[in-house]
Amino acid sequence: MTPVPNTPRHEVDVATVGETARTAAQRMQQRRVGCVVVVDREDRPIGILTDRDLALRVVAPGLNPLDVLVGDIMTRSPTTAPEDATPDRQLSVMKAARIRRLPLVDRNGRLKGVVALDDVLALEAHRMGSVADLLWQTSPQSLMKE
Repeated sequence: MTPVPNTPRHEVDVATVGETARTAAQRMQQRRVGCVVVVDREDRPIGILTDRDLALRVVAPGLNPLDVLVGDIMTRSPTTAPEDATPDRQLSVMKAARIRRLPLVDRNGRLKGVVALDDVLALEAHRMGSVADLLWQTSPQSLMKE
């Protein structure tokens, strides 16, 4: 059976409350990510800014992204999980909070990574593929072909 990989953790792209929406959006575009985690001076998450936040809170109302600060449009007090949380726990936290991106923190609350729902789903698909392989290998039809 193929070993199950750990949930991927992405290098974290961070922002500060004093940055402009444009600066954050440009970083997201350059890094090809859908969010930045807003951290304090001790690297503790205090907010999260997603591409959806930019669309709904800056673009839709017609605000100038050079005049809007990250601290004014971020989602405050983001839901986090311990960096050693299992994929099942990560998914449970995401489901309960109805979020797609989950910052991971160490015991001191410092940012260590971000897990996206797509990462957890890819892991689950891998697991299901392994289950399907096992079912096929042990099914009466496959045993008759040996």
